[in-house]
Amino acid sequence: MPKKIDAKVKERCTRQVHDHLDEYSSLTAARQAVARRERMAYEPVRRWVRKARPTAVADHRGAGRDMELKAKVSRLEEDNEILRRPLFAGELCATRRRACREVVRDHIRRVVAAA
Repeated sequence: MPKKIDAKVKERCTRQVHDHLDEYSSLTAARQAVARRERMAYEPVRRWVRKARPTAVADHRGAGRDMELKAKVSRLEEDNEILRRPLFAGELCATRRRACREVVRDHIRRVVAAA
């Protein structure tokens, strides 16, 4: 029969894992240390931490990197949208093809330089 564990113990373990995450090389190491300190098995601590705050680790460890990647993705999506616009394709006219190609080439260079 499963053993019931007090909610205070669960809350204390999850708080300790997140508070002392900087002291360990990974989330797993932090959970293992807290489990040893509380004289518990590792698996319940892992489940509690996962249920309590699933985004806390992402916010703590990779928030800056995630924001950089999201900004880069949005810039690339904007560039793709510019390149797919019908007006952009319409700049290639039949009578002045060479001049229009230069306009397109300059536009692509600006987009690539901005990225």
